[in-house]
Amino acid sequence: MAKTLRDKMKTLGAERQKKIETRAAYLIAEEQTLRDLRQAHYLTQEHMAEFLHIGQDGVCRIEKRTDLLISTLRRYIEAMGGNLRIIAEFPDRPSVTLSGFAAMEYDRRKKNEEAQP
Repeated sequence: MAKTLRDKMKTLGAERQKKIETRAAYLIAEEQTLRDLRQAHYLTQEHMAEFLHIGQDGVCRIEKRTDLLISTLRRYIEAMGGNLRIIAEFPDRPSVTLSGFAAMEYDRRKKNEEAQP
């Protein structure tokens, strides 16, 4: 009887082991923190701070937060060269990509710029 996961994996065929390892890697990749994502792109907090025009301590705070504004998350992702998409998933219908957040952020920024002398 296998006592550890490693022992159990050794009892499986090579094809089954590969499938399990591939699925595990996929699941791990789905659940990354902002810090993990930044590190996967070989970026330091200092680099992110330069891209975001904030201090390194600000990047640290963003990475530790569990509740972010969508605009903050979008800027963080875009600073790494990515695009943020928000997808609503339902058990009884197809997934829906939500839109309109970018337009709302653009409108907010435009109003702020117009209000400044």
